[in-house]
Amino acid sequence: MEKPKKKRMTVQLKDEVAAFKRQRILEEASHFFFANGYEATTLDSVAEQLNVTKPFIYSYYKNKGELLFEICQTGIQLSLTALEEALMVEGSATEQLKIVVERVARIIIENQRYVTVYLREEKSLLPEDVRRIRDLRHRFDTKLAALLEKGKRSGEFDVVAPSRTAIWVSGLLSWIALWYHDGGRWSATEVVMDAITMVQKMVQPVGGAHV
Repeated sequence: MEKPKKKRMTVQLKDEVAAFKRQRILEEASHFFFANGYEATTLDSVAEQLNVTKPFIYSYYKNKGELLFEICQTGIQLSLTALEEALMVEGSATEQLKIVVERVARIIIENQRYVTVYLREEKSLLPEDVRRIRDLRHRFDTKLAALLEKGKRSGEFDVVAPSRTAIWVSGLLSWIALWYHDGGRWSATEVVMDAITMVQKMVQPVGGAHV
């Protein structure tokens, strides 16, 4: 009885170690892509910084392009998950939208390097990887538009075209990655609260109360 349990624990431990190693490679690669650009970065430099061999990196990622894709899809994948979780919270459309903006803004700040690399280096992605990420972005915008439509029907939001407004909101949040500076003039909390206020002003009727 103990052997199967021990085997499962061993497999789980190996998976956790592998995930940790993949994440370390990803983190280091993101530093190089952010500082030097994708084209100027070599896997040799990433391997040297990690004090490993290049074949070690190839055992987890097939090439530099796969590393770029994993970095670029991180922000939108986390944001999509946050949006889906927020939509499951009971409450008004206004309350749900506030949760979405707060969580996504924090995700973008916490993963600023990854999001910035995506905004700069989308041109370096393979066409199929561009499509995969744009599909994720489309899913995000579609679900956000549905939330805005819900608020429009309830009278909470005054938006002419929810689908177009969703793209404006997504853009506002994404661009935080390009101008926010950790330890700069505004704290992360101030930026998040500003984002909430800006989005509320975009969608609420004139004279509408903020939540």
